[in-house]
Amino acid sequence: MKFSDKQNLALTAAATAIALGCFNLAQAETPSWCGPKKASISLLDGYGGNSWRQVTTASGKEEALKCPSITKYEYADGQGDTQKSISDVKAMAAKGVDALVVFPDAGQAMLPAITAVYKSGKVIVPYRVEAGGKADMNYTKFIGTDFKNDGQNWGNWIKSILPNGGNLLFLSGPAGNSQGLDELAGLKSVLGPEYKFINPEPFDVTNWDPALTQKVLTAEIAKNNKIDVIVSDFGPSLVGALPLFKQSGRSIPALATSDGNSLGCFWTDVHQDNPDFKLFTVSTENDNVRLAVQWAVAAATGGTPPKEETFKGPVFENSVTGAPHPVQCRKDLPGQIYLSAELSPEDQTKAVSTK
Repeated sequence: MKFSDKQNLALTAAATAIALGCFNLAQAETPSWCGPKKASISLLDGYGGNSWRQVTTASGKEEALKCPSITKYEYADGQGDTQKSISDVKAMAAKGVDALVVFPDAGQAMLPAITAVYKSGKVIVPYRVEAGGKADMNYTKFIGTDFKNDGQNWGNWIKSILPNGGNLLFLSGPAGNSQGLDELAGLKSVLGPEYKFINPEPFDVTNWDPALTQKVLTAEIAKNNKIDVIVSDFGPSLVGALPLFKQSGRSIPALATSDGNSLGCFWTDVHQDNPDFKLFTVSTENDNVRLAVQWAVAAATGGTPPKEETFKGPVFENSVTGAPHPVQCRKDLPGQIYLSAELSPEDQTKAVSTK
């Protein structure tokens, strides 16, 4: 079939427009933190053996692979062993990985290895748990989490449901952990003396362990006839303990915490029989890893670094107002996923089901 010159020009113009459209789409889909230089990246956990870490690991991989310049993504689990975690960092650098994102569970014990990798010319970004040191001296960038912001969000909600004060029970992880201390500072920055913390200072220690949480809550229920609000920085660990209130002939009190599918479904099942059980959650913050990955990829590939240097977990559920979301529950999916995470619930299910 032959075309006239006019038809040929029209076809050429159409083809050019399609090609430019595809090019512009590809450009739009490549994030600004992804530069042109090819690079490999690894995510290193101090301990990867729970669903939160599994979802976070999958989130980190998804984020890294948004950048077409990333040629390889690797992962290592320190399995709770500080020496293995240190060896994992050294081994990843030795095998030629260009950028390392590190969850330094062991804290300052990780700093010498992190510093050595940085001084060897690698990009290394610790996140969430502080290892000491300084950016541009011991590592590329530290990406923390604004736990005080979580405490402030909880505190403001508590004021909205109990404007005249009340008895608060605050549960956190290991003794002295900085997350719990920062959250408490955030709480106290918005709550006055009419809000009484009835737990041992600074918080009841649970190690974020469901069994210990149940033991601690059993003791607190026995000691305190009036608990108006429970504040906890890992909501899913409470699910097995909250039925203790029913066993004591009491309604479950209001809960300010972090989200989890198991918690949302528990509230859905029991809130009608527990009139005091209001629920407010902030994100469990799996996406903290995404910001760390963005910084690492930007440094390794020559991209534009993000503007944010600290992750702020958003408010997720509010059973009182329904904003920004009512309580979420996916009974068709595992309880150990986090519906606040950017990773799709289906991909989270794969992450926690294959471990």
